[in-house]
Amino acid sequence: MHYKHNSSNHILMVRPASFGFNKDTAVDNSFQNFTEVEHLDNIEEKALAEFDQYVTYLRKNDIDVIIVDDTPEPYTPDALFPNNWFTTHQDGKLILYPMKPLNRRLERRTDVVEMLEMCFHVSDIIDLSPYEEKEIFLEGTGSIIFDRVNKIAFACRSHRTNEILFKDHMKKLGYEGILFDSVDEEGKPIYHTNVMLSIASDFVVICGASIPNVEERKLVLDKFSSLGKEIIDVTYKQLKDFTCNVLEVTNLKEEKTLTMSTRAFNAFTEEQKNKMGEYVQLLHSPLDIIETVCGGGSRCMMAEIYLHEQLYV
Repeated sequence: MHYKHNSSNHILMVRPASFGFNKDTAVDNSFQNFTEVEHLDNIEEKALAEFDQYVTYLRKNDIDVIIVDDTPEPYTPDALFPNNWFTTHQDGKLILYPMKPLNRRLERRTDVVEMLEMCFHVSDIIDLSPYEEKEIFLEGTGSIIFDRVNKIAFACRSHRTNEILFKDHMKKLGYEGILFDSVDEEGKPIYHTNVMLSIASDFVVICGASIPNVEERKLVLDKFSSLGKEIIDVTYKQLKDFTCNVLEVTNLKEEKTLTMSTRAFNAFTEEQKNKMGEYVQLLHSPLDIIETVCGGGSRCMMAEIYLHEQLYV
């Protein structure tokens, strides 16, 4: 299994059917803002408009987006974040993950898995979801940030990222697993690694200040330096604007892009944008309602498809 770079050519996104504030996830997702949500009108309609505008924009920039429509039943207010319930891998593996919020477990859909099996080569389905019965969780690429080229994966410990399962899973995938603690400004654990770290082919976006243990921070930053990656270190203020919740995607012209919300784009300094712009084309679209209501940004909306397309004769 060999990855040319860290980004995929195919992205799967789920168009929401019952978008809304999820109280189950708000317990440990400080990015959700209920106070602001109370004053918003036509939330679902506005979120759909943001979603559709983003997909149109991505396609105009030659990004291959597969759209799956969410179903009205069962009620899944976070269905537009498919990256948490499955990942795909170049060797044909499709992995299903155990999720902490009860209503998010309903997002796993056999019809989506079957569609992927029909369109792409799936050699093995690994279902980790039974761990939910033991209160053990690992929420896809919310929990795990893969450096697929170097076969290293990073994760911050939290109620949604079980240390033992992460280590075991990485060993089975043949990855080196690096774990660390990450906290917000109030010292509370950051619930998902992908709000404080994003790994592109040539650089990383990270909030170094969120790793309180000096040795762990040094380990992580030294690892990136040893891999030759430029480090874009953002502040807590920038982190809150979803600057780490970005994703490198390769378009159909084999050009590398970095996808993000307009809020994240505006939060980067000009110097940071210029540095990243040396490696990728920066793409952004407004996702204000989605980010405020659900506490997830552009990266969360994208499940990368690394599987090989089926060849029909």
